[in-house]
Amino acid sequence: MLVLWMPLVASAEDPVILVLGDSLSAGYGLAREDSWVWLLDERLSQRGLPHRVVNASVSGDTTAGGLTRLPSLLAQHHPAVVVIELGANDGLRGLDFRVVRENLTELIRRVRATGGRVLLVGVRLPPNYGAAYTRGFQAVFRGVAEAEGVPLVPALLRDVAEDWALMQADGIHPTAEAQERILDNVWPALEPLLRENR
Repeated sequence: MLVLWMPLVASAEDPVILVLGDSLSAGYGLAREDSWVWLLDERLSQRGLPHRVVNASVSGDTTAGGLTRLPSLLAQHHPAVVVIELGANDGLRGLDFRVVRENLTELIRRVRATGGRVLLVGVRLPPNYGAAYTRGFQAVFRGVAEAEGVPLVPALLRDVAEDWALMQADGIHPTAEAQERILDNVWPALEPLLRENR
């Protein structure tokens, strides 16, 4: 079930950051206020940035699911920036790279058609999928970002997935203690987009 949440104190005129993601951004297994997206909202306030965050992430979502949901989200929220954190579940299902590439490209183009800026967030697959597939999967995100001219966070879970102490028992989802580090992975690529919107 999708539950959108926004900051408690916000103006309708504040520019919106829409996070379109899967369980890694939905905060699977965590209290809502522990997720990196919630921490992003707090950091915006600390840095004096006027943006408000709308988290439209859904556990288990894919790039195809994001394409289905995106039009209504764009129409409802008119985001200034969209963080696209999708693709992990495509990779875990062994989806063809071409499909993932086409879906990510279409997501970016639909956001741009409304005047929004895009941050693309990549993920790494577990090594048991084989070196060739995991390398190819990461290359999809790099290729789309370069072709579409959008900033890329190469690996959302950099310095997290390698540390089992920061992962939940399933070995896939990070703990509450990892969320600040995840935000730190996203922030350097996201902040310039926010400054452009001021």
